[in-house]
Amino acid sequence: MVFKRRIRKPTYRAIAEFFFPRGGWRRSTAYVMHRLRRLPDTPHRICMGIAAGTFVSFLPLWGLHFLLAALVAWMFRGNILAALLGTFFGNPITFPIIAVSALELGNWLIGGVHSMKFSEVMAASGYATSELTANALALFTGAGISWERGTVFLWRVFLPFMLGGTILGIPTAVAMYYICLPLVQAYQRSRIKRLKARLEAARKMLQEREGGDQ
Repeated sequence: MVFKRRIRKPTYRAIAEFFFPRGGWRRSTAYVMHRLRRLPDTPHRICMGIAAGTFVSFLPLWGLHFLLAALVAWMFRGNILAALLGTFFGNPITFPIIAVSALELGNWLIGGVHSMKFSEVMAASGYATSELTANALALFTGAGISWERGTVFLWRVFLPFMLGGTILGIPTAVAMYYICLPLVQAYQRSRIKRLKARLEAARKMLQEREGGDQ
């Protein structure tokens, strides 16, 4: 393939760059914002897409955020690419805050046991994934099947996280829409003015050149 890397990036390097981008988080954030502002769509649709991506970032559906963000953006007629970029709201810096806040709220609403620490959430997710993988392999190897860890993850993590994340994600998504809307509008107006100025300058230069030839 033309755009395929000649030397495949090692897994450890890919993981490290996910948490610590080579250009730093400030540069990565600036790049995402630059791409969002330059999307060829109306400010409303762009910001609706950003809101969709932000909302999905609060849900414990890891691995499906891109797909869900695109689906939510499509349902609300938002820009799908903006929705994909909007999922950047749930990054390694904000995710621990999102997880703890969503779990605290979810457990409080359902009257569950005390909330789990972020490290415990990650451990429970890993245990549940390992158990699911082992159960899938057991269909071919005949080994025993157990759903103990998956049940713990479902009731202690997923359900309270889903409830709390949904409640926190909606107002955050609405806030992101209204915060980004004037910024995108101002950028697009400024960009149109710059393009008009360039066209006018090019037109004057062409007229001067034609006048000199005569």
